[in-house]
Amino acid sequence: MSNCLAGKERLPESDQIVHDDLSKMIRAIRSARTQCEERGVIQRECAAIRAQFRQADNGGRSHNLAKLLYVHMLGYPAHFGQMECVRMIASPRYSEKRVGYLGAMMLLDEKQDASLLITNSIKNDLAHSNQYVQSLALCTLACMGSAEMCRDLAPEIDRLLRASNSYIKKKAALCAVHIVRKVHELGELFAPAARSLLSEKNHGVLHGAVVLIIELCERNPETLERFRKTVPDLVQIMKGLVLSGYSPEHDVAGISDPFLQVRILRLLRILGRNNEGASDAMNDLLAQVATNTDSTKTVGNAVLYETVLTVLDIKSESGLRVLAVNILGRFLLNNDRNIRYIAMTSLQKIVGTDHNAVQRHRGTIVDCLKDQDASVKRRALELSLALVSASNIRSMMKELLLFLSSCPPELRAHAASGIFNAAERYAPSQRWHIDTMLHVLITVNTDRATRPAALSHMGFSPSRLTSGCPSAQSLVQVACWCIGEYGDLLLRGDCQETEPVQVTEDDALDALETVLQSHMSSPATRGFALTATMKLSTRITDNVDRIRSIVSIYGSCIDVELQQRAVEYNALFKKYDHMRYAMKKSTCPVSDPVPVYDKGGVTLTLSCEKQSDTGLTVTLTASNATDSDISSFTLQAAVPKSVQLHMKAPSGDSLPARGTAKVTQMVVLNNPNKVNLKMRYASTIRGSVFWENL
Repeated sequence: MSNCLAGKERLPESDQIVHDDLSKMIRAIRSARTQCEERGVIQRECAAIRAQFRQADNGGRSHNLAKLLYVHMLGYPAHFGQMECVRMIASPRYSEKRVGYLGAMMLLDEKQDASLLITNSIKNDLAHSNQYVQSLALCTLACMGSAEMCRDLAPEIDRLLRASNSYIKKKAALCAVHIVRKVHELGELFAPAARSLLSEKNHGVLHGAVVLIIELCERNPETLERFRKTVPDLVQIMKGLVLSGYSPEHDVAGISDPFLQVRILRLLRILGRNNEGASDAMNDLLAQVATNTDSTKTVGNAVLYETVLTVLDIKSESGLRVLAVNILGRFLLNNDRNIRYIAMTSLQKIVGTDHNAVQRHRGTIVDCLKDQDASVKRRALELSLALVSASNIRSMMKELLLFLSSCPPELRAHAASGIFNAAERYAPSQRWHIDTMLHVLITVNTDRATRPAALSHMGFSPSRLTSGCPSAQSLVQVACWCIGEYGDLLLRGDCQETEPVQVTEDDALDALETVLQSHMSSPATRGFALTATMKLSTRITDNVDRIRSIVSIYGSCIDVELQQRAVEYNALFKKYDHMRYAMKKSTCPVSDPVPVYDKGGVTLTLSCEKQSDTGLTVTLTASNATDSDISSFTLQAAVPKSVQLHMKAPSGDSLPARGTAKVTQMVVLNNPNKVNLKMRYASTIRGSVFWENL
């Protein structure tokens, strides 16, 4: 603050007194050894300042207020100096006005009544013959002017926008920005003057004009449409900056006024958005900026980044968009992590519209998964998941699974979820899909010590999986459930492998018994294993006695939950063993699907599963091989009156294009009279209903 009060050369005597008095107080505060001692110094100084304020003829007003402002900067109360600010602003002396306006900007805001008292003083100073007094008034209004003050003083600001003094015009433009933000309807008042400022040569005025025009265009669509006519003028200004030679007044690291360039590019982006004419007028300029700007310096990268955002936001040519994506690709190789981060953020926004262009930088993006910065890692993960497609699913999944094995804990859930979604959408085969899911489950549910053993067994079966990583409780529970639920399929060995793994009944029971006996298994996991063992009694034929023996052992288990299950299962063996044959029949394999409808790229298949002598479950599966999605897809069915029908909820109501996903619906039929079964079904496709007989 002492710099604000000092002159450019030798200080006047009054200012020297202010400077010395302020410096003395600062030294006293800094010499305090404790916070209590500092508060004592502040209290004594504030008491002296209050006493000086109360004197009618006070010759030290400036240095008293300056000291109070320093106290305010330290966080101590200084509100009692507000009225002194008002009085000093009205003073004819410039030295007092300067400190008064500074105090007003620091101590007053638009919510306080005292701020209204300076409106007339500001109006008078805006018409002052001294440009520096005018500047003080403009800065104060732009800093803390309320809506009421802005309405009263807006005509004065519009007048100053048309002044001949460039120093005043640039400050008036920025003050007008504040007024437009406070009172939107006053934007129309400044639009003509803002348009005329674009013909100025002074860079400060041009910068203020561009900022004002941006504010006007963002708040009023009609004003935006009018300012689209200024695109050729802005293009010419920008070309002058890009092609101009060295200018020491505006040069920053070899770039001519990068601040003005960035502002103009931002305005061009607003003017070109959703408008082909304006976009065409700036395409050549954007290509010129993208190719001629030095990317080895931070200022050059700032201009290039703003250029890229403009290209991607307007209706630009395809070649220009590829150039913009390539610039972002170069940003990914930059040593500055901030630049890499903003590059991936921008690529994330356009990966849906410019997928092929972003795919060219897939290798660089995947490499960013190894970055040490957590935020860069997260952005790289999101972008990598967005780049997964049917053509690169295998290679991308290898990289993502490798990342999952070493990623930070806070990213593990997001990575696993993204991998699951990608695998479900683009899986080349069902076996690959299952293997990938198991790989993810093992990786996120085991520590690094047990993970290799688990992975080495993953390719065999769920039974091997349980013995490979007994410490992963949730994963073992899933494996036990799968063995119990699909044990018959596991024993048959039907799978999409060149050398199917042969699993015997003893292998499955050995795996479950290992889980039951392991000291690493939790009570919940043992419960899963015991239930799975019981389920196998309806799915196998030669080892029912062994299952009965295993279950009976746990009838006297110390764990109450496990003991209760075992007792109930033993009761099933003793009282309801005659039902076991019927249960085995009910779990017979599902029939090979039969195609029942194939028109216009839409295919419908039907498969049946007999549940009992009178019960049947029919599964209808629909897929869409066309290039466009089908929405509002429904299935209906009809049977004779003697047959009871229950349709369960479908898996979805839309068929994605190119067969990327299917819609299934189960129909449960009960035929108590055992009549010849007939069925009609209807499918609603694009609003049309098609009935077919089965």
